[in-house]
Amino acid sequence: MQFMVTIAVVLQIISAIAIIVLVLLQHGKGADMGAAFGGGASGSLFGATGSANFLSRSTAIAATVFFCSTLAITLGSQVKRAPVAGGVLTTVTTEQTAPAQTSTDKPVAPATRSSEIPQ
Repeated sequence: MQFMVTIAVVLQIISAIAIIVLVLLQHGKGADMGAAFGGGASGSLFGATGSANFLSRSTAIAATVFFCSTLAITLGSQVKRAPVAGGVLTTVTTEQTAPAQTSTDKPVAPATRSSEIPQ
């Protein structure tokens, strides 16, 4: 199982780099890297609009590989654990105890001098 996760991580890194490169190569509104490689020129390698379609499709494929490898890593990293008997709620008691009774029923008067305050 660990071997499959390793393969998925390698695929994810490769597809992430491919997405970065393909997005930078695409022709935007301004003069970016896509324009430097002849984006929109009729004499280019992919034709007048062929480069845009090729780069768009390649980006979509790389993104699909990226997301599939992410799912594979997530599913492969799940560790199967035995269910915990009880859990946190078994330590909680439902019985409530009454507050401790004092020996006198009268409330205690507040201290009036600083010498009466325990330190």
